[in-house]
Amino acid sequence: MTEANFEAEVLIRSSQVPVVVLLWSPRSDSSVQLGDTLAGLATADAGKWSLASVNVDTTPRVAQMFGIQGVPTVVALAAGQPIASFQGAQPADQLRRWVDSLLEATRGKLSGSPDSDEPEQVDPELAAARDHLDNGNFAEALTAYQAILAANPNNAEAKGAVRQITFLQRASAQRPDAVAVADAAPADIEAAFAAADVEILQQQVSAAFDRLIALIKRTSGDDRTAVRTRLIELFDLFDPADPDVVAGRRNLANALY
Repeated sequence: MTEANFEAEVLIRSSQVPVVVLLWSPRSDSSVQLGDTLAGLATADAGKWSLASVNVDTTPRVAQMFGIQGVPTVVALAAGQPIASFQGAQPADQLRRWVDSLLEATRGKLSGSPDSDEPEQVDPELAAARDHLDNGNFAEALTAYQAILAANPNNAEAKGAVRQITFLQRASAQRPDAVAVADAAPADIEAAFAAADVEILQQQVSAAFDRLIALIKRTSGDDRTAVRTRLIELFDLFDPADPDVVAGRRNLANALY
């Protein structure tokens, strides 16, 4: 899952069948093993429920929505609402019973039916691109999503993913002391850009926005335009309704006018 497809693939889909969301990291062996077991159960149940995988390393904002404390964490949703969850690895037989209890609890309460639902059609190119992104293969994912955009420039998921991947590639290459470097040189625009990237990676979103807005107040001409452009690019990484984005856009307007 990405921020771009989360609403359609999880929230909306959960009005049809239960959706089991696995929040995992490829750095965690137990996460990988749990994902394999759940995938096997989902395949065996043939559309009675959906499995959604969220790599917390590449999609931290979605993970933050669930308020997880560690990986792996599993949350089941029905009709857009969480109905059950657990943290940590579980043996296959317990997972089987857990899934069966979900199906029993939601039987007849959702619009989808295991007997009547058509098999979900998955675009193989999108599926391949998602797999690359989930596994942290940013270069391969970027190439795959760019190919999708070349064929369909209006594909919302691909556009959002390209923005996210481009940011992750740039931000992950920044020096770890970027914030301290920028704080020591408040007039250095490139240092401020690097620091803002690192702050967003560390989920200090408002701090990143405030840093660039403060710089806009101190600059003019081409420098101000460059900072404003970078700030808007960072806004676009998030949902427009995100409180940090709403506050950031308001503060940007105040700084400019």
